[in-house]
Amino acid sequence: MFKKLIATKDDISALILRLGMGIVFFPHGAQKALGWFGGHGFSATLSAFADRMHIPLIFAILAIAAEFLGAIALIFGFLTRVAAFGLFVVMLVAIFMAHAHNGFFMNWSGMQKGEGIEYHLLVIAICIALMIKGGGSLSVDKKISK
Repeated sequence: MFKKLIATKDDISALILRLGMGIVFFPHGAQKALGWFGGHGFSATLSAFADRMHIPLIFAILAIAAEFLGAIALIFGFLTRVAAFGLFVVMLVAIFMAHAHNGFFMNWSGMQKGEGIEYHLLVIAICIALMIKGGGSLSVDKKISK
């Protein structure tokens, strides 16, 4: 089963997708986990998830881990499918708990009360591609699957 999980081909498109996702999500995860990039850090993020969004503690911890550790895993291509699945779930939850009521479009003009779901849908599509393809070229998955 583990072999199937890490199996991947020497695919440059998977490399591009996972590096793009990892680079984009690392700052978001670091904000939540470490307080970097203007974030509030682990404790404050857990409080916000629990108090304002009523997310159970275990799911809040998993969301932070998916964004921070998942981003690092994607950059290195380690357990790519697991990392992509974690971000997939985080984006689904974000759509239904925080963004769907704002419509489709992102808040480009600053005229909406919040962000729409278009970004989240793009992330979901990339996650699905990575779950299908795996880590691709230059990935730890590729290296250890041999």
